[in-house]
Amino acid sequence: MAKTHLKLVAPTSHYGTTPPPRRRNADVRAREYLTDTEVELLMKTAGNNRHGHRDATMILLAYRHGLRVSELVALRWDAVDFPLSQLHVNRAKNGSPAVHPLRGPELRALRRLKREQEPASSFMFTSDRGAPLTAAGFRKLIARLGGAANFNFLVHPHMLRHACGFKLANEGHDTRSLQRYLGHKNIHHTVRYTELTSTCFKNFWKD
Repeated sequence: MAKTHLKLVAPTSHYGTTPPPRRRNADVRAREYLTDTEVELLMKTAGNNRHGHRDATMILLAYRHGLRVSELVALRWDAVDFPLSQLHVNRAKNGSPAVHPLRGPELRALRRLKREQEPASSFMFTSDRGAPLTAAGFRKLIARLGGAANFNFLVHPHMLRHACGFKLANEGHDTRSLQRYLGHKNIHHTVRYTELTSTCFKNFWKD
């Protein structure tokens, strides 16, 4: 009996074998940062949730310290020096670590969070079971809060880091200091904030 050779064919779907290309950020929204007012609205919206104080504190720290989501969820209590009002920030992506000052709103929020955390944990931001929150969980939270706040664009956590950069650049802080604060190894990553600051145009129209 002659042997029959079967040809194996990779399965195909009605939609093709390759996923659609990822849409560019510029095609989804006009900008990749939040304004100070939008951050405040996001925090206020978070306050209506069951874990409102925890969630609002996460947003506050991510914004004021330009934290990536992976840096935020990895924060531990031993990174906070309450007597000296300081936060030790370890950066991802081979970024430079730094010690940031903590201001009144952050200190009050962190003291309350630590006091009310149940069960107690070495991590700042935890679930009901005491496990540290995940990056994916925070991304979903921010997207949900953006919808609840009626933003007309999709919100993601990295917009808080960009918000920090643009806020500080618009306040006139120099690029080198901003680079150190955000932990950029390459200053070219920092220049985007000073390039888009509106302060350089403040005298263009006088009336």
